[in-house]
Amino acid sequence: MTDATQTLHDPIDPARARALQATLGETPTVQAGDALPPFFHQIYFWDPQVPDDLGRDGHPKLGGVIPDMGLPRRMWAGGQLEFHAPFRAGQPATRRTTREKAQHKQGRSGPLAFVTLRHEIWQDDTCCITEHQDLVYREDETGQKPQPPRAPDGAVKTRTVSFDSTLLFRYSALTFNGHRIHYDDAYARNVEGYDGLVVHGPLLAHHLMQMAAAELGGLKRFSFRATSPLMHFETAELCWGEDGKCWVRGPDGRQCMSAQAG
Repeated sequence: MTDATQTLHDPIDPARARALQATLGETPTVQAGDALPPFFHQIYFWDPQVPDDLGRDGHPKLGGVIPDMGLPRRMWAGGQLEFHAPFRAGQPATRRTTREKAQHKQGRSGPLAFVTLRHEIWQDDTCCITEHQDLVYREDETGQKPQPPRAPDGAVKTRTVSFDSTLLFRYSALTFNGHRIHYDDAYARNVEGYDGLVVHGPLLAHHLMQMAAAELGGLKRFSFRATSPLMHFETAELCWGEDGKCWVRGPDGRQCMSAQAG
């Protein structure tokens, strides 16, 4: 591994996929050899660190593939995925990660840093999934929260979803995501300035991917952008529109996430 690359291996245990199915309210059915649904690779390729190597937020300390950009608050801003071949449970896999971008910008609410990682998921010498992961880093809460965009009208199908602290804890455990904004209410409110526990951006994206796969009969590509955090006590709507557009609408009509499926 160099500072800008990382390679991880995983046996892709079917039991972990069944645990995710149960967490999402589905019947646990995955067996070895089954093609996993889109985005299930998120629960694999853990990179555990000892406590002394964690930052204040519960994530591994910055440095290496994700450089220290001098800003403490992390968010998964979005991503782009291409599904090339079936990704199967019970078959060893490799994830190759490359840092493609790390740069500072000035936003309306203060300085920002953007990091883009490229992940390639390989099984049996075949690249099954290519994913670009966009991370954004902000300064500590200053009270200047950007105005969230309004969710569009025109959904042809909607589904109501809700989240609680147990679901967020289980999803954090399955993805080995130690970010305290998802399970430590005092930290989320008092340190990072949220109104409560934050629903994982990837969890919202996962729900949209499930909707898109059902509507399209499968997925070849999917991109998403987080636009406003959703709190664990809020009920949201998954919205499906024309031409593969989908989004998450918060209870006050704000857009929490936008996405494009194909």
